Amino acid sequence: MALDGVYLSLIKRELDGVLIGSRVDKIHQPSRESLIISLRTQQSGTKRLLISASSDSARVHLSARELENPKTPPMFCMLLRKHLSSARLIEIRQDGCERILHFDFETTDELGDRVIVTLAAEIMGKRSNIIMIKDGRVIDSIKRVGEDMSSVRQVLPGIGYTLPPREDRLSLFSLDKKALADGLSASKDKDTAKALVRLIEGISPIFAREAVYYALRGGEKPPSELADGELARLIFFLERISGEVSRGESRFTTVREKSGLLKDFCFCRIHQYGSMMITREFDSPSELLDGFYHDRDVMAQNRQRAGDLFKLLVALSERISRRIASQRLELEGSRDRESLRLKGDLIMSNLYRLKKGESRTELENYLDPEGGVIAVELDPRLTPAQNAQRYYREYKKLDTAEKKLRVLIEEGERELSYIDSVFDSLSRASCEAELLEIREELAQGGYIRSRRDSKRNSRPLPPLEYRSRDGFRILAGRNNRQNDTLTLKTADGRDVWLHVKDMTGSHVIIETMGKECSRSALEDAAMIAAYNSSAKSSSGVPVDYTLVKYVKKPGGAKPGMVIFTNNKTLYVTPDEELVASMRQTGRS
Repeated sequence: MALDGVYLSLIKRELDGVLIGSRVDKIHQPSRESLIISLRTQQSGTKRLLISASSDSARVHLSARELENPKTPPMFCMLLRKHLSSARLIEIRQDGCERILHFDFETTDELGDRVIVTLAAEIMGKRSNIIMIKDGRVIDSIKRVGEDMSSVRQVLPGIGYTLPPREDRLSLFSLDKKALADGLSASKDKDTAKALVRLIEGISPIFAREAVYYALRGGEKPPSELADGELARLIFFLERISGEVSRGESRFTTVREKSGLLKDFCFCRIHQYGSMMITREFDSPSELLDGFYHDRDVMAQNRQRAGDLFKLLVALSERISRRIASQRLELEGSRDRESLRLKGDLIMSNLYRLKKGESRTELENYLDPEGGVIAVELDPRLTPAQNAQRYYREYKKLDTAEKKLRVLIEEGERELSYIDSVFDSLSRASCEAELLEIREELAQGGYIRSRRDSKRNSRPLPPLEYRSRDGFRILAGRNNRQNDTLTLKTADGRDVWLHVKDMTGSHVIIETMGKECSRSALEDAAMIAAYNSSAKSSSGVPVDYTLVKYVKKPGGAKPGMVIFTNNKTLYVTPDEELVASMRQTGRS
């Protein structure tokens, strides 16, 4: 998940077309290793340039996100404001496909003279940095690098600025075919993709793997063993992508696991994962990076905030499952209770033959058509009638236990289903307000203690709102409590209700306004219901639908639990891009 040099060159091309000639308006440092520089452009208004030197998210791109800034600006931010306030961006430089962009700003110094101040954004993983340079010397950097950190290259105020050591590698845009073939045949790597990363400047592992996937048709082979045809296909792919990049035809693509976890991104389409991953294309390199890192950070923050809830739900689920398993085992032991009653009946019908003091006897089974006998154990301390009563008591005990166990097992299964539904809601929560609603739901259910400040929270979030392709308004509950409100209070009896079949997920409502619901709207709503459920990553998902008036809530049922009749079923495969296109983000 690294921003490679080729992608950075596409960022540079985008910034050249938007920012050259703009003036610095504001500078903020929202975190220890990132900057936001607002620049006033003549054509496009104010643009926000984000530069991050964080080791796991180093990048440069235009951003539309609002980030919270510290009350007191850090010293590096204050220094940038001193030197770059109202400065004009005159040039952005990149050496080949190196992962470094130099932003040259024209400004005036304390004497009123025109000077050039350069901001170097070095995007190099753990060694990423943002360095301010004037007259070839470092003014300061967001990360100071002394001799104790690097004996090769120090970055400290006052010393001369030097570029990081550069390796001699091939260019993707003027590819030397013979040098590439010689490098691959001489490579000792067992993985051809790794060999490509070493040989070609500015490409990332995901791009190298995509090239090898195309060349070897999904197979694997060491670089030294590539056949002539495979090498030719590899070179063809590299030259084709090089041409697309040069002509401005790049496909800015993200790769996401079906669980929703963002995995990687690239400047070309990605096919190497097949149906195992979900890909999405963006219109510009900045739009991709802005969305990719924002979504990744939100997911990470939510996981951290919801960590205790996830642990609680997992522990609850395991405890309930163990209890149900124990009850099922006990229930299995009560299945043989009829033999106890039979033995009691046989003793009573043979009282004249039996005497106190016997420990065992064999009695004819009058229920057996073939006239077999049954061995009956007796307590020699009891009379025959007392032995019969002992068997009857054991039978009644097991019979009562079976009835109670069946009820307890059903209750446990319903509770387990409810816990699964909360887990599903939690896994789809996208903001702190949703997490607070889930906490409050669990508190009302007695699973956790209610927070003292819960009543002071902002008003509940509205349901997720969508618009079908033919104009019907569609609402989806974010959690169990919202599902209940949406279905049982908000929706009209003539509206259409949808829910994934036998799985956890959102209640989805199509507002019909008394009109007949179209087939297209039904299919769109079914897609939304499948996407907002535990079946999000599945295909051919069954979705039940019926009118709201046929949906009821049983007395004492857990939040979100309903029963329904007069239903039909649709089968859909969730499509993230289609669902996103229907989302009304401005209203919910």
